[in-house]
Amino acid sequence: MRWPGGKRWAAEQITDAIRGALGNDGTYYEPFLGGGAIFFHLRPKRAVLADLNAELLNAYRVVRDHSEELLRRIRRLRVNKDVYARMRGSRPRTSLSRAVRLLYLNRTAFAGIYRLNKDGRFNVPYGGRKRTPAVLWERRLLTRAAAVLKKGVRLVRSDFEAVLRHAGAGDVVYCDPTYTVAHDTNGFLRYNERIFSWSDQERLARVAKEAAARGATVVVSNAHHKAVRALYPNAETRRLQRPSCVSATVEGRRRVSEYLFILKGRRQRRLRER
Repeated sequence: MRWPGGKRWAAEQITDAIRGALGNDGTYYEPFLGGGAIFFHLRPKRAVLADLNAELLNAYRVVRDHSEELLRRIRRLRVNKDVYARMRGSRPRTSLSRAVRLLYLNRTAFAGIYRLNKDGRFNVPYGGRKRTPAVLWERRLLTRAAAVLKKGVRLVRSDFEAVLRHAGAGDVVYCDPTYTVAHDTNGFLRYNERIFSWSDQERLARVAKEAAARGATVVVSNAHHKAVRALYPNAETRRLQRPSCVSATVEGRRRVSEYLFILKGRRQRRLRER
């Protein structure tokens, strides 16, 4: 799934930081699931995938359980401005219809942006004919995703703190929250209409440190900003760079730096010290 702020571009670098820390009996936790790029790249034996976005979690469950019917329904939909407007304004009630709507809009909206207004309504404009859902069947994305999601994976709608409380020795947690950027303003509301505030950033840093103290390794993607860096003073810190590609003009696109914080659990620290 295409998702603003998604980490497909950095999947190899991030999974390199995870693989060595995930024990044979460990569980992989991803409490800000979004497009799930790191999970699908890593494909762990056991995983707990969580998000607060109910529509997103519903789509993952339908992909897992009814991928073929979901695909048939999406393929029936034409790709044009009128159908897009009808889908965007619809309020389907069944799980399958809700998943059809989300995936259709995700593949046909401008830049694949998922954005809700203050009333919780999807408000991204039509992306044009180059934006189509054809990749879903041409690359068998839904079928392949369903196979991965059926093996040792739990899908949970939850706040990140409740998820991190379960992580312990041998587990790995990857956190990719909505970024708070310069001047204490917020970036994309990537996964729901609730703003991820500075107090949430502080809470995330606290529970990440608590999970590491229990033996889990916690990896956090975040904004390249000194205030964010100060939240993780003892973490291994890496700088990643990505192209910003959601601007409507080429001039508005630039390279953006992000932090990757790695808080190693006690087991990993002992192994490093030997």
